[in-house]
Amino acid sequence: MKPPRRSPAPPPAAAPGASAPSYLRASTRARENRQRRVLLLGMATAVLLALAPVVGRHVIGAAHQPLTGIDHIGALCLVALHVLLTPVHEALHVLLAGGFAYAVWDRARAWRRARRALTPLDGVVPARGDAFWEAAARGGLDPARLRVVAGLPSPAFTAGWLSPVVYVARELVEDGPRRLPPEELAAVIAHERAHVVRRDPLRFSLLRATAKTLFWIPGLRGLADDVADEAEIRADDAAAAVVGPLTLASALVALAAWRPPAAAFGEPMPDYTVGFAHPVRSMPTGVSRAGVPFVRHDLLDRRVRRLAGEDTTPASRVTRRSLASAAAALVVVWTSGLVDVHELPHDTAASGAVAVAHAAHCHHLRTSAISHLFCRLGATGGWITPGGSDCPHRARPGAPPPIGGA
Repeated sequence: MKPPRRSPAPPPAAAPGASAPSYLRASTRARENRQRRVLLLGMATAVLLALAPVVGRHVIGAAHQPLTGIDHIGALCLVALHVLLTPVHEALHVLLAGGFAYAVWDRARAWRRARRALTPLDGVVPARGDAFWEAAARGGLDPARLRVVAGLPSPAFTAGWLSPVVYVARELVEDGPRRLPPEELAAVIAHERAHVVRRDPLRFSLLRATAKTLFWIPGLRGLADDVADEAEIRADDAAAAVVGPLTLASALVALAAWRPPAAAFGEPMPDYTVGFAHPVRSMPTGVSRAGVPFVRHDLLDRRVRRLAGEDTTPASRVTRRSLASAAAALVVVWTSGLVDVHELPHDTAASGAVAVAHAAHCHHLRTSAISHLFCRLGATGGWITPGGSDCPHRARPGAPPPIGGA
């Protein structure tokens, strides 16, 4: 009687990204670290700059108003600017509320699509001792989190927000062109384990929700895509630490042109899945993905070359045009937010504080606010007090308003 087969112990796997891989060149490591810092800082800065002027005053109050009592900055009339930009500031609140509602709807749709696509799958937990169980054990993944499915449109992917599960194609161990050697199959599963440990499906879903909430800030979607690329790189490093970089590179090349069977899903991959080959998710609903390669070749080139120890440079999908557009949008957001903090003047000399429409200061009769925007430009004479703090169009008590102004 043969002794029972002992299950292989999972290799000690370090936390993804815990240390720099030895196969990376120093220049490549420095570029990638700089890229990750820039991405983190860029996302945090964009979100902070976009939200602070719109909701900051309502959250923390307006205890300190730097523009209180100031009605002019040089020739610029803050009252006129306030009148002009108040509708803009109100529109930003509407955009933010609409973007949040759109993001919630989009994430709910993604969840429903995932359930519709994943629930019918006849996923099987690998049996102890079979090829997938051995590969999971070697890759450090609990086999209970692995599902083997025939006819997957992607060789392997991770799905699930709170309790991620790895799906792999049965064809990876069957005789045929898609079959992988055991060490390469372990590399694929070790890569997916890194996504499970980091809960990348949830992280990516939150990033997409943020980009959709702030859809009026161009460039955020590109930053989110760049973060997803870097997550693939980090997962590669975690897998390479288990099976070796060249084994993982060989698996990447072998699966680069993966094409699903003709009878594969008619639905796109759920957009919170994280795939080994970084699948393209732009196919419309109802269109079969047969014949479509599930990998971005620019990212594949970088991943394979860096695993081979070559010098690589991260590429970004954030364009100069999107950066310029984002800067312009943030200037509008902050200008309208600062002006909204400015307190409109009140006419206390009459019957107590009244609305600006009835105030003596900058009261526009027969003129628009934009014509009064630079009311001090070239203004001289008695309309400016010795302190120079009053608007030259300020109406004196009992005096008629100046011609053409208030």
